Amino acid sequence: MLHVITSTLDDLCSLIKDDPVRPEIPLAARIHDWAEIFVLVDQGQPLAVTCVRYTDSVPRSVADLSHTLQPTVAVFYTIWSYHPGSGRQLIRAAQLYQRQHRPSITRWVTLSPKTDMARLFHHRNGAVTLQENTETVNYEYSIS
Repeated sequence: MLHVITSTLDDLCSLIKDDPVRPEIPLAARIHDWAEIFVLVDQGQPLAVTCVRYTDSVPRSVADLSHTLQPTVAVFYTIWSYHPGSGRQLIRAAQLYQRQHRPSITRWVTLSPKTDMARLFHHRNGAVTLQENTETVNYEYSIS
């Protein structure tokens, strides 16, 4: 089941302490009108977590995750899993949620670290490399 965190009072906010990719981003920056946290949950247990920022362009760095009034891009800037295979399922569930609840979103990209693990994860899960930046890589997912 997909759980969307939209309030800092949500008990699942405590999972942010496990973020291996962007632990420096504070909770308040992860939850607001243009940012959400998605958690895949099964029988009360978290399986995977991703944080998403909505923008109007593809960011090249965390500093580029800026506010916009007309977001068209969902940027998955961190993801981690507690159970094998759950990351892929979470990305798909989040995309479907966004198509229903945020119809202005037409692109789904990542702001990933430049690691083999990130590349393998995203390529295995259907993304293509969009661009390589100084410190990050953007992978793009299509909706399926």
